[in-house]
Amino acid sequence: MPPRKIIIDTDPGQDDAFAILFALGSPAELEVVGITTVGGNVPLPLTTLNALKVIELAGRPDIPVYAGCPAPMVRKLVTAEYVHGETGLDGADLPEPRIAAQSEHAVNFLARTIMDAPEKALTVCTLGPMTNLAMAMAMEPRIVPRLREVVLMGGGFFEGGNATPAAEFNIFVDPHAAHKVFHSGVPVTMASIDCTYSAQMTPQWLDRLRATGKRAAIEAANLADFFRQYGSHKFPTDARPIHDACVTGYLLAPEIYEQRDCHVTVDIVSPETIGMTVVDWWHVTGRPKNCKVLRRIDPPPFFELMLERISALD
Repeated sequence: MPPRKIIIDTDPGQDDAFAILFALGSPAELEVVGITTVGGNVPLPLTTLNALKVIELAGRPDIPVYAGCPAPMVRKLVTAEYVHGETGLDGADLPEPRIAAQSEHAVNFLARTIMDAPEKALTVCTLGPMTNLAMAMAMEPRIVPRLREVVLMGGGFFEGGNATPAAEFNIFVDPHAAHKVFHSGVPVTMASIDCTYSAQMTPQWLDRLRATGKRAAIEAANLADFFRQYGSHKFPTDARPIHDACVTGYLLAPEIYEQRDCHVTVDIVSPETIGMTVVDWWHVTGRPKNCKVLRRIDPPPFFELMLERISALD
């Protein structure tokens, strides 16, 4: 089988970096057609810079990066430096990139590339707010039936939220964009925070990552060490979830995920619960199932696969 063609839409972010490195270390299964950036974990200039740094770290400066929307469709941008540090990639020593982002806007790139590709040939993986994809759908609605799938990290249900008691960060930042994508008719797979909380990297696993001696693996472990500083109030051990990497893991090994087709909608009205993903896990409403929801991951094969693939990068 030829590799699956994907576009990674991202706001790096240490866990975004893991997801990108994981994908780039899997060329037999995944072909990264391009990377688009959005304002999210940190503002757009930094997310774009960080994406360039990560692809250079992976030894893949040939992959084009396109800067996209600096702010959500309706609301003001909320960022998360309190988790990711001022740069978004605090913890690693990554030089200024030698390459630059493309001049084309990410929304135009998404619409053009999806329209030019064969039908059902492309998957869009969103690791941050879904602004770019929703704007591309609004600008060129014909892309919707042409997409193979949208795989996102975001949302939650039984575990609640991490940005508010009800809302997960990526959806909370731009709930209107998420609402548009979920109700567009495109096949959607959601790596919920319930799922990502079950993918917790341990200090011992990070030691194994460093022990490979590969620069990408060592810097990824350094990123993780910074990222792990946040969350001591939530998690009783030194292990921490590596959220966005669960998207790449699903593309490579969907069989290690507990999953269920559900109806999902996004609250865009209530000041208390805006950004909440309302997941009909038990199908009590009878509404059409519009999303494959990932609830849990089997950690050992996930982390073995990610170790193998990131350490394969030169």
